[in-house]
Amino acid sequence: MKKYINKTLIFLLIVMIGCKNQEKKKNNLSSDNNISLSKLEGSPIYDKASLFIDENNLKINANGEVNFDFNVENYELGAQTSNAKENGLANSGKGQHIHFILNNGPYSAHYESNFDKTLDPGNNVILSFLSRSYHESLKNAEAFSLIQLNIKEQEEDSIDLSAPLMFYSRPKGTYQGDDTKKLLLDFYLINTEISPDGNKVRATINGKEFLIDEWVPHYIEGLPLGEVIIKLELLDNAGNLIKAPFNPVERKVILK
Repeated sequence: MKKYINKTLIFLLIVMIGCKNQEKKKNNLSSDNNISLSKLEGSPIYDKASLFIDENNLKINANGEVNFDFNVENYELGAQTSNAKENGLANSGKGQHIHFILNNGPYSAHYESNFDKTLDPGNNVILSFLSRSYHESLKNAEAFSLIQLNIKEQEEDSIDLSAPLMFYSRPKGTYQGDDTKKLLLDFYLINTEISPDGNKVRATINGKEFLIDEWVPHYIEGLPLGEVIIKLELLDNAGNLIKAPFNPVERKVILK
């Protein structure tokens, strides 16, 4: 009788643990299913802001270090964007800046218009654009620069800068506390437009797909803590992946 009771207790314990594990899995799945994407609106417009660099006058030293000296007009680097405290997004305490993206890798932020970067040998495609203090890009036609540099004249093919191009910007890195509640999804399009009847961007966030047909920044909400995988694909109007450099692109961010 005692053995029977012990076996029964062990069985009930196993069932209870299994139920808790199933509930935990269900809760995690539910969290992923609650992921939402919505337009970020209300950002101040800097329609006269401009960013320019003369690539013919770039100084490149023997070890591949390049001095980038941008001309920035009608935009104050280092200033806080006026609505930075209102939108709930992670914000840079150093203010507005330049996003510098090399070969569609993670950007570096620069708060002054003159800085040095060391580039790897070979072909380097460089997108730079003006960014609000909470890392939303300025999307007007004069607010970006796209160039490519071949360092040490390595035999590496250049890319066609007139092709449809999509560059990943945000989210990036590790988020903690309140910054995990709303993440900024932002990318940069060049030589292409997206629309309900034309090209689109498919964003896959932890396996959940969203079709974006308007080039505007978005909030990502409802993310579970932990690792978040974000994949962006530039698609044609038939839903096919456009064959272009840097397409698709995938990134991982961490929420703590």
